[in-house]
Amino acid sequence: MATPAERIAAVDWSAAGEALDGRGHAVLPSLLGAGECASLARLFDDDARFRSTVDMARHRFGEGRYRYFAAPLPPLVATLRAALYARLAPIANRWAAALGRPARFPAALAAYQKACAAAGQRRPTPLLLRYEAGGWNALHQDLYGELVFPLQVTVMLDRPDVDFTGGDFLLVEQRPRMQSRGHAITLGRGDAVVFPCRTRAARGARGSYQVGVRHGVSTVLSGRRTTLGIIFHDAR
Repeated sequence: MATPAERIAAVDWSAAGEALDGRGHAVLPSLLGAGECASLARLFDDDARFRSTVDMARHRFGEGRYRYFAAPLPPLVATLRAALYARLAPIANRWAAALGRPARFPAALAAYQKACAAAGQRRPTPLLLRYEAGGWNALHQDLYGELVFPLQVTVMLDRPDVDFTGGDFLLVEQRPRMQSRGHAITLGRGDAVVFPCRTRAARGARGSYQVGVRHGVSTVLSGRRTTLGIIFHDAR
């Protein structure tokens, strides 16, 4: 079986970029195998792996929990984060250029992390999210400081319609002078979705314009839903 880095390299990134430009998201099928998904999901109960845990109900974010990994990240998570960043940085720079902003994202994650650290953002942001029946996540954006990488990734670790039902991944685009556009995205186990963290560039009749984006999770109807979230900017 191919390694995660090899699977990322084999993705049709031209098609993924077109999907991100046109629909605001791109699905990467079978990014992880069943064994990799299960091993990551099992980490949720290992307190030593995490730097903090958030009870979503306490903060009125929804119903569920999420846990931010401590450094050093698990090797699989670190590999995914570095390999995905290298493929997404050109898209991020292209969007910045389309919106008249200077391209500022280096080619390698290590260089971007140095910029984050210089801005006081030194805490890792990859996380595991878990929802039981009745759980949900309000529409939000993952912003942790001045520096924000414009794309992030969610990977499904459990089996839809086997381990849980409901719980679609939600995206809402706030388009200027238009009504909002929503997407409900169903992921299979091991599938990943790439989506904007805060805004994206879209093409219009008069050139490119900015679209605001928020994401969340619809109500889990039964079972347990676990996902891996990969955010590329670190936190204060």
